[in-house]
Amino acid sequence: MGNSVLERLAGSGSFMKIISLPHGRHRLHTMPTSTGYELRTEPSYDWDGRKRGQTPFTVLQHTLEGAGNLRYEDRNYRLGPGETLLLTVPHNHRYWLEPGGRWAFFWLSMNGEEALRLHRAVLAAAGPVLRLKPQTIEHLAGCCLRLAKGEAEAPGRASAIAYEAAMALHDDVFGGHPADGAEGNAMRLVTEHIERHLDRSLDVDELARIAGLSRSHFSRSFLKAEGMPPAQFVLGRRLARATKLLAETEALSVKEIAARCGFDNANYFAKVFRLHFGASPTEFRTTGMYASPPAA
Repeated sequence: MGNSVLERLAGSGSFMKIISLPHGRHRLHTMPTSTGYELRTEPSYDWDGRKRGQTPFTVLQHTLEGAGNLRYEDRNYRLGPGETLLLTVPHNHRYWLEPGGRWAFFWLSMNGEEALRLHRAVLAAAGPVLRLKPQTIEHLAGCCLRLAKGEAEAPGRASAIAYEAAMALHDDVFGGHPADGAEGNAMRLVTEHIERHLDRSLDVDELARIAGLSRSHFSRSFLKAEGMPPAQFVLGRRLARATKLLAETEALSVKEIAARCGFDNANYFAKVFRLHFGASPTEFRTTGMYASPPAA
């Protein structure tokens, strides 16, 4: 395979790690549920996405050797080495190994609203079978190994690794849009403007003016370039800054951090923060529950 992380993963032999974390207030929006590496040769390996319960989760599975089959809605796929399967559950799909077949793969499953949102965006843009960059596969394999070796004992750490994997996939799929040309330059100007001005209002009309596009044209172009609407991107960057400030600047009050991140009302900031991270800003800071920020 010529890839050190993949070689270490495959060399460790078949394994499966179920990630069971405490329930309660740790309702983070990107959480791993299982990971592993398997070499399957029996036809009993057969999963139906409509028969795995009603609790939503995602499956990211990369083929290293052999091949497997996927029926996704009304289309059939044959997955070979170097191809990655991405699915959400529950959903109308089935993936399986035929008699006499051989299928070696590693996988990572996760749940949470942010994981589902990110993976659904990738599915909508690229479909269930992906051909990812080698460095992305290396990154995903590294996340798998870290989870398997016990780096997910705390909910925040587990969330960080799952989010890292989800964003590596997101960047591979959406980061590949052409950056050249007038629209590519315009989107760069907009995202740079957002980063410089997170402490103030950033409405879509203003961003469209910076891009030199109509509001509707800008919204479509931004969604294509970043994989999410402008308002969602802005919120993600605000919360990303907030988590950094909470973790690194104890001298700043929650109210001051809210203002620096563009929230006029500290109570509203706390409400949005809890919605995304399952904890208040104060709890996040005092318990060290440093979960990863939402997509940006």
